[in-house]
Formats: sequence, C-alpha cells, structure tokens
Amino acid sequence: MFRLTREVRFAINGADDPQLGGKPTNGYAGFPSLTHWGPHLSLRVTLSGPLDPVSSYLINIKQIDAAVRERTVPMVAAAVCGQQSQTPAQLVGRLYQMLDAWPPLTVEKLRLNLSPFVAFTACPSEMPMIRLSQKFEFSATHRLHSLKASEEENRRLFGKCNNPHGHGHNYELEVTLRGEPDQNGLLIAIPHFERIVAATVIDRFDHKNLNVELPEFRELVPTVENIAMTIYRLLKPKFEEQRAQLASVTIWETPKTWCEYYE
Repeated sequence: MFRLTREVRFAINGADDPQLGGKPTNGYAGFPSLTHWGPHLSLRVTLSGPLDPVSSYLINIKQIDAAVRERTVPMVAAAVCGQQSQTPAQLVGRLYQMLDAWPPLTVEKLRLNLSPFVAFTACPSEMPMIRLSQKFEFSATHRLHSLKASEEENRRLFGKCNNPHGHGHNYELEVTLRGEPDQNGLLIAIPHFERIVAATVIDRFDHKNLNVELPEFRELVPTVENIAMTIYRLLKPKFEEQRAQLASVTIWETPKTWCEYYE
C-alpha cells in the first residue's frame, strides 16, 4: 500500500477571486496568490491505494491541486468572508466529503492549516470527530543520564548529551485533541485550550532544568520520547471532562528530531 500527501497552499482574497480562472503563478508559495491582507491557508490531502500500472503514480498531483482549487477554495473563501456560517471544525468535515472521490484511492486524512500553528484534521475512521492541533514552545535544559547505568556506560550511550552541566533545547510542542463539534460547530474554545496547556506544561517546563526541577525526571531519563510521554500524561486528565479529548502529543527537540506519543 502506498500513501501520498499533497499540500495545496492558497490565499483568500475574497469570495470571488478572479485568479481562480487562471493559471497558477507560484505553486510553491500558493495559488490564488496573496493580494491583500490574507489569510494564507493550506490544505494537506493524504491518499492511499495502489499505483496506476501505466504511470506508476498513485495519482497525478495536478488532479489534487485542481480539485482543491476548484471545489474547496471557494467554500473556504465563503466561510472566511462570512457568506457561509461555518466553523473550521465544520468546514474540514465538509471539505473531506467533497474530496473523497478518487476511487480506487482512499482519502485517509485531510488537514486544514489555518496557520503554521493551528490545524483541523478530518480522518474517515474517526468521522464525525475532528482533530484540532495547536503548537506551543518552551526552552529547557536537560542531561541524558540513566541511574541504571554506570558513569562509563552513560558516556558511551549518550556522548556529549551526558555532559554533567547539561545542555539546552528550544522545544516545539504540538498538542492534538479529538472530538465531535457541538451544535455550534465548536470543538473547544482555542483560548481555553491554550490556557490548559500553558498552565499544565509551558509554565512548568519553560526555562527549567528538567532533571533537577521537575520531579517526573528525577529518575526518568528526559529523552525526547520520555518528555512526550510525560507531557501527554500530564495533559490527559485535564481534557477528560472536555468535549475534546487528548489524542496525541508531539515534541520537536530539534527541526530534525521529534517524537509523537499517544495511548
């Protein structure tokens, strides 16, 4: 089985953008191109299925681009410009229904990125539930050192990351919630979501020495894997009484290294 993801970027300049009748001028930065104040969005489409025996494509990506721009950009524009009363959670569900039409391929996931930091996702296995992802950041120091290993073994295992004085990272955190929107199309108020994460994680982790100042890491090695697990378990009970439940936590230790954790 093959899985292909295509991200289509576009600006919303108005409900009736004349650019849509023309040829894309910058497919990388997005089309329609940004001519006013925005917003600038993207839709990430993930398809799975067999390869075409002639082309060896799963699908020609131009078909995805055309479908998104012809079918979904006008709908997004109508919502953004107030012509249709839809929340992002409602909208991504409708967009999924419009794009689920490439047999024998399956649309596995549709992610509407409202910004680099906020996204709504529809997955067929979870509908009518929707996922909401929000990014945060914090800075912290840690030392990779296992109490189950000798000093020599720790140096061999962790190298310079075993430096007794520790080292720091600017961590990026993505918290993903999952649930069914209420009758008003709301999954959770984003400011409320942010306050929970800030009080539970950011205030607790930011500018801290994880080994010394957080009891969770007195014996647990603060690897990116264990940090993701710890944050997940701190957040999970905070959302148990909410319509939106915690789905997963992803931590980027560097732009090249990250870990997702879920239960």
